[in-house]
Amino acid sequence: MKRDYSQITPPISELAGVCNASYPINPELYDKYKVNRGLRDLQGNGVLTGLTKISEIKSKKLVDGVEVPCAGELYYRGYNIEDLVKGFISEGRYGFEEITYLLLIGKLPDKEELASFEDLLKSYRSLPTSFVRDVIMKAPSTNLMNSLARSVLTLYSYDNNAEDISIPNVLRQCIQLIATFPLMSIYGYQAYNYYIKKQQSFILHDPDLNLSTAENILHMLRPNNEYTELEARVLDLALVLHAEHGGGNNSSFTIHVVSSSGTDTYSAVAAALASLKGSKHGGANIKVCQMFDDIKAHVSDTEDREEIERYLIKILNKEAFDHSGLIYGMGHAIYSVSDPRAQLLKSFLSKLSVEKGKEREYAFYNAVEETAQKVISKNKTMYKGVSANVDFYSGFVYKMLGIPTELFTPLFAIARIAGWSAHRLEELTNASKIIRPAYKAVNERKSYVMLEKR
Repeated sequence: MKRDYSQITPPISELAGVCNASYPINPELYDKYKVNRGLRDLQGNGVLTGLTKISEIKSKKLVDGVEVPCAGELYYRGYNIEDLVKGFISEGRYGFEEITYLLLIGKLPDKEELASFEDLLKSYRSLPTSFVRDVIMKAPSTNLMNSLARSVLTLYSYDNNAEDISIPNVLRQCIQLIATFPLMSIYGYQAYNYYIKKQQSFILHDPDLNLSTAENILHMLRPNNEYTELEARVLDLALVLHAEHGGGNNSSFTIHVVSSSGTDTYSAVAAALASLKGSKHGGANIKVCQMFDDIKAHVSDTEDREEIERYLIKILNKEAFDHSGLIYGMGHAIYSVSDPRAQLLKSFLSKLSVEKGKEREYAFYNAVEETAQKVISKNKTMYKGVSANVDFYSGFVYKMLGIPTELFTPLFAIARIAGWSAHRLEELTNASKIIRPAYKAVNERKSYVMLEKR
């Protein structure tokens, strides 16, 4: 039974009032001490905190010795993501397993190596006896990311070598987590659906060892196990595009920071999950879907671009939606001209929207994207261009695939565990010092006063 904390004396609200006065820092001090908030300078460039061989994001090019924005490019282990995607699509293969091998091992596998790696993943695609009943089904969480994090931390207790941070052992742990993330996520959703949402049906499907990761997600999630080839291929592409995105994103940086302390794999991955849960990171596509629902509720004609523009201006002016002033899914910390992940995902949207009878909604997304670029450029002071990021379209893809909103962020984690694993291995391989940036204290000195005189 959950405790009623409102009955605690003194009321938390009184303490919170005192707290609120203690924490604000004068924004001018950040300029005075040259603090790059969010580890980004005034031009939006990230502060260099490490080196990586895992992936690279390119958004600028040199023209006459001057850096100018260019179409975004993403590289996994030196390979352009567009070339990687074209490769497995042209051969009619699912790509997530191959990309996972590339990120983890550092090279593209040949046929025999890929088949062997897929067999290895299949051998780990199960959970300990009674784990689903004793861990996932008991005390289900309203947020599936917390359920997933709890499951990951509990797996520590089932690992006889949990504290061993040698590379072979960590690689084994990472491959097991990559294989079991879909199971823990989907079973966590089923527990949530039955115990919290009080749905009558309760169906748990075992994974099919003959299926790819993307196919298995749809197979386990749907009551009838059925899906189309296009659905599975679009989901596979989404997994590939979310598998990795440089060491500087919040969750990957988290796993570097936590791994540098020498902690175990399960703790490090749980920390990354906590980071990804945030609405500014893994939950961004949910905000996009909520924003689109709001726009549809306030725009009478979704084909009228002038009406769409007027409402987007209201959102930008903090007069509509969540009053944040943000048009979610537009803009990125690094990309300006274009996000290659969004471009690749969008290339499949037309076909999927036809299969799902969602052509009109797809046209609506296009209209909002193009209008938002125009509105933001006209009404906001920009140091770089703005374009749709991958979150703009990923939520729409998942909705067309019938994936419940509660699974959007866990689905991100199912993909990104591949990149996190690579970053953990990279940190442990090159570990020398614990990551500890500096903070400047700005509080004034105070004299202690005896309790009876306060």
